Amino acid sequence: MDVKDSNGNVLSDGDSVTLVKDLKVKGTSTTLKRGTMVKNIRLTSKDGEVDCKIGKTQIVLKTCFLKKA
Repeated sequence: MDVKDSNGNVLSDGDSVTLVKDLKVKGTSTTLKRGTMVKNIRLTSKDGEVDCKIGKTQIVLKTCFLKKA
């Protein structure tokens, strides 16, 4: 299964990505800003989603909002 970012680049475990859009986090009042670098992503069993850690928070992000760094 190939997981691709918003530009069509193939993502793998341990890659670093940046956000291409401001994202509101459900259940909290925080917003992830565009350009935020996310390191050490992990692929999930669902196509188009990656698991990552931003600060101390564990978050699942859709790949359409990410680009490979």
